[in-house]
Amino acid sequence: MTNRTHTLANTANHWKNWSGLQQSNPQHYAMPHDLAALSQVIRQSSKCRVVGAGHSFTPLVSTDDTLISLDGLSGLVRHDQNLMQSTIHAGTRLKNLGPLLAGINQGLANQGDIDEQSLAGAVATGTHGTGQTLTCLSGLVEGFQLVSADGELLECDRTQNSEIFTAGRVALGCFGVLSQITMQNVPSYRLKEQVKLMPLQDILDNMDQWKTEHRHIECFVFAHGSAAMLKTLDPTTDEIQTLPKAWPSEDTLLTACCELTRTLPSLGHSIQKMLGVFIKPTTRVDWSSNIFPAVRETRFNEMEYQIPAAQGLACLTEVVSMLKKHKAPVFFPIEYRYVKGDDIWLSPFYQQDSASISIHQYHKQDCREIFKLIEPIFWKYQGRPHWGKLHTLGCRELKPLYPRWDDFMAIRETLDPTRKWLNPHLSQLFIE
Repeated sequence: MTNRTHTLANTANHWKNWSGLQQSNPQHYAMPHDLAALSQVIRQSSKCRVVGAGHSFTPLVSTDDTLISLDGLSGLVRHDQNLMQSTIHAGTRLKNLGPLLAGINQGLANQGDIDEQSLAGAVATGTHGTGQTLTCLSGLVEGFQLVSADGELLECDRTQNSEIFTAGRVALGCFGVLSQITMQNVPSYRLKEQVKLMPLQDILDNMDQWKTEHRHIECFVFAHGSAAMLKTLDPTTDEIQTLPKAWPSEDTLLTACCELTRTLPSLGHSIQKMLGVFIKPTTRVDWSSNIFPAVRETRFNEMEYQIPAAQGLACLTEVVSMLKKHKAPVFFPIEYRYVKGDDIWLSPFYQQDSASISIHQYHKQDCREIFKLIEPIFWKYQGRPHWGKLHTLGCRELKPLYPRWDDFMAIRETLDPTRKWLNPHLSQLFIE
C-alpha cells in the first residue's frame, strides 16, 4: 500500500446531490487514495461526512466542515472463489462492480435499478432491489473494514467486532468510514426481463401469487391512469437477447412528459391514459449486472417507505386513491417492490419482510406537496423510511420502529463520543 500524506486545505467547493435538492459548502474537501491518507484526514478533522455518488435525497452528507470523497478508493481487493466472496474498496461504483465481478465469475445476488452509487453508500443506507426471497444489499455483506473517528482501523465480521458488524451494515456513516467491504456473491448468471402493461386491478388481484413465481418482480403504477407496468426478472440459460435502441428513449419521453405536465398539469391525466401507445411488451436477456440497472437521467426527488409485506397492496391502493382524489400534479409512476427481512439493527427491513413503495416527483417541481399527502398513509401502516430518501421523521418517531435502537446508539456513542460524524440531519435523526 502506498503511504500518501494528505493535508487538509481550505477550499471553496460547492457540493450538491444528484437531484440538486441538497447543497452545502464544505470548508475542506479530501479524496484519499489509500488507507493511510484516509486515516490522516479523519484524524485532522473535527467534523466530517463521507460522499459517494450523491444519490441520497436526504442531507446525509451535507456538511460545511470536511467532506471526504471515496472515489479514490475503488476496485477489487481480493476474492475467494470457493466461498464465492469478494472484498471490494468501498468507493467502487456499482456500475463498475459488475464488470469487476464478471472477471472472476461472480455477481451480486441482487441490486436496484440505479447503479451510480458507491458500494459504501448503498450499503450504509440499506439500498435494495426487489424479490421476496432477497435481502437489501447490506444483507449480502460478510465483513467490512471500518476507519473509526480517531483514525484507527477495525476489522468487523461475524467473529471480530461482531456487534459493530451486525449494527454497522446500515449505519448511515455514523460509525466511521467503510474502506473495504466483503460481499457474499453468487456465480455469474443471466436474467430474462419481461415488461408489459396491464390493468392495475389485475396486479392488485394477483401480485401475492405472482411474487412467488418470479425471482424479481415490481410494478410501476401511474396514479391518474388505470394501467400499470409489470416487470419480472428470472434466471435463465437463454442466449443474450437485446432490444433495438428506441428513439426517442423511454427516459427522453419521461423528461418530455414531466416538462409538459409541469406547465399544463391537466394533461397528465390524459397522457397516462394513453400509456399503451408508449409502453409495448418487451423481453430481453443479459447478464445480471446489465439487466438490473435502468437509465435514470430524468432527475427527481423521492420518498420511500417499507411496509409490512402482508399490508403492502392495501397501502398502495390508498396511496393511489389519495393522489387521484387530490388530482396531484405528479407524472412519475409509483414504484412497488418486495424485500426480504434481515437482522441488521437499523435496516428498514429488520425482522420484517417488506413491500417497498416509492413516490417520485420531477426535480423542477416542489415535492413537498405530494409527499405531505402520502406520508401519513405510510405511517398508518407502520412504515419505516428508506434512510437515503426524503421523510419528515425525527428521533422520537423513529425510535419505536426499531427494537435495537438503543443498542445501536450505545455503539455509536462508544465509537464516536465527540460526534465527529453527526451533521444536523443525523443529529435530528439520532439525538432526542
